[in-house]
Amino acid sequence: MTRIAIYGAGAIGGYLGALLADTDAELTLIARGPHLAAIKKNGLSLEMAGERTTRQIAATDDPAEAGEQDFVIVALKAHSVPGVVGAMQPLLGADTAVVTAVNGVPWWYFHDLEGPWRNRRLESVDPGGRQWDGIGPERAIGCVVYPACDIREPGVVQHIEGDRFILGEPSGEKTGRIELLGGLMRDAGFKTPIKPRIRDELWIKLWGNLCFNPVSALTGATLEQIGTNPATRAVCHAMMTEAQQIGEALGVRFPIDVDRRIDGATNVGAHRTSMLQDLDQGRPMEIDALVTAVSELGQIVDVPTPAIDTVLALVQQKAELAGCYTRPKE
Repeated sequence: MTRIAIYGAGAIGGYLGALLADTDAELTLIARGPHLAAIKKNGLSLEMAGERTTRQIAATDDPAEAGEQDFVIVALKAHSVPGVVGAMQPLLGADTAVVTAVNGVPWWYFHDLEGPWRNRRLESVDPGGRQWDGIGPERAIGCVVYPACDIREPGVVQHIEGDRFILGEPSGEKTGRIELLGGLMRDAGFKTPIKPRIRDELWIKLWGNLCFNPVSALTGATLEQIGTNPATRAVCHAMMTEAQQIGEALGVRFPIDVDRRIDGATNVGAHRTSMLQDLDQGRPMEIDALVTAVSELGQIVDVPTPAIDTVLALVQQKAELAGCYTRPKE
């Protein structure tokens, strides 16, 4: 039996867990606080398509209780992951794969990437190399998350839209482990394509998050408002143009142009980005994985990023003053 632990059984992790519980996998949720207490007492409930279903799933805040796993799916905010590497160790056996279902530039980005920057580390998302050394890049499986979910109340996850999780090995290979995981996720009802160029897929999502998230946090505007206002659209266009130059310098292929990508986000409508929601609720903001890391990549490949750096400086200060961000140490 395949053993899977979901580290961070919040909105996305809870959605994954609720449906994976219906497969042959042996599942454990790693959670904390009132959410964990509710899952232990009442089970994990999922509201989806107008119905609420509840599953009894093993859940704990102590990874040692779960033991070694075949897969650990990390569904935390990017800035939280370095701090749990130590606690994660009991889950990691010799062949355990770690799936990074996390927004932004992943810490393993340069692992197995052909070219002059092969196996380079990214300080902005992995300070001190904690994840690289403590998890190991050979364990990493890339994952691009497209569903939107919320925690309605402790123990209850609401599915809003989407069911697609794109998987890919950093090497581009179609390994036995990724086919096993992809098959289980498809059995659970997810759309789970396995892509040979996972970094291309990461950049397509990152491309929009890079600009729409911080601009929304700075202005309070929705996706629709940002994309239809000529001035804020121009800011996003400049940031995305810089990002595309960085990505292409790293070998990324962009299947659509900047304006079509902006239009796609704009057409989502009156959506408030996750970064704006985090700011409103006083929660830590994912600035480094979505913006700082792109600036760092620009420095690595020698692509100037004046628009990205300007917006980054503004959103860092706004978030710091709100108590939602701690600037990386120089």
